[in-house]
Amino acid sequence: MTTLSVVIPALNEEGGIAAIMKRVLAVAPALQNMGVARLELIVVDDGSTDGTAEVVRNTPGAALVQHPVNRGYGAALKTGFRAAQGDLLAFLDADGTYPPEYFPQLCDTLLNNGYDIVVGSRMAGAESEMPLTRRIGNTVFAGMISLLSRQRITDSASGMRVFRREALEKLYPLPDGLNFTPIMSTRALHEDVRMAEVAIPYSERVGRSKLSVLRDGTRYVQTITWTALNYNPVRILGGLALLLLGLAGGIALATLVARLAGRTEIGPLGAFALFAMLVLAVAGVSLFNLGATFNYLVALFHRRPVKQGLFGKPIFDPPLDRHFWWMGLLGLAMGLGLGLLSLTLALNGWPASRMWFYYLLSAMFFLIGLQFLVSWILMRVLEELSQRESLAATDLGR
Repeated sequence: MTTLSVVIPALNEEGGIAAIMKRVLAVAPALQNMGVARLELIVVDDGSTDGTAEVVRNTPGAALVQHPVNRGYGAALKTGFRAAQGDLLAFLDADGTYPPEYFPQLCDTLLNNGYDIVVGSRMAGAESEMPLTRRIGNTVFAGMISLLSRQRITDSASGMRVFRREALEKLYPLPDGLNFTPIMSTRALHEDVRMAEVAIPYSERVGRSKLSVLRDGTRYVQTITWTALNYNPVRILGGLALLLLGLAGGIALATLVARLAGRTEIGPLGAFALFAMLVLAVAGVSLFNLGATFNYLVALFHRRPVKQGLFGKPIFDPPLDRHFWWMGLLGLAMGLGLGLLSLTLALNGWPASRMWFYYLLSAMFFLIGLQFLVSWILMRVLEELSQRESLAATDLGR
């Protein structure tokens, strides 16, 4: 017998909680038609100072769980999930913005299509009364998660979802605050949890919103980034590396064009640009190597194959880090060769004002080569450690 447990976190929602509970309980017959035999409603009072708890307590069919003090939106949801008995879990806000009448459709999509999570999307085309600032923010957050995970979603912060209880093992830990929902979406996409979206309408809330666009928006960006770094660091660090290397390449190209045009004198801005080129190139390679190395550490922790590539399938086969050894040796050789040549020319009378540019290039090539070589050695050690358990099992005949 399939049971759906709906959890509603509530903080000072005395004015609207009764109406949303009545609407949730009213969908029980429609859920039965979809194969969900039982509906359980749990309201978690997250330290309210008004009459929210009393309203819930006097509502037949609703169970009340109370936090003595306010612990946060995510903490209230997790308390509700622990108290729930259903094999399917769901949640929605207490402010009347989400339509519980869509729970049967969400359950049908989940049960009949093999999904683990179905999200009610406010951004998928249905009628929405969401304020413009929040609509813009949700579009940015959804685009950010889609870019970092390679799977497009339209609403990363929806507060109406249905999911299988066993999915929590892959999704936890989750935060206690309002960033619970975007982190849930980020983890789901990186943990290969099967997730779908169903378009739902969105209404204006009852009462004052507890969401701060600036404070909570900043927290969303930070936590989404940190969560993605826990799964595929090279996607973020590699993207930054490409940006820095692109800037360095642009400076190098501009310098080359200027020298070919006969402009050999370098002013203060030109000298700074060449210095910036060195820093940007070394920093870019360092960030890329750091991201690739972190991917091996993450794979070792999660006991899964290393994720390769920045934008989907690997661009190089074998992956680029397999080439780091010869790229490192080439960089070292170019740096040492150019340095020795510059020293020889200087000892034979070339002025220092002419040689410093070649010394700069020599240092850049040498440092980049050293970065590649050190990263290659480190990644080979991590790769061997990640394969140790499976190779030992093979040797033991398991």
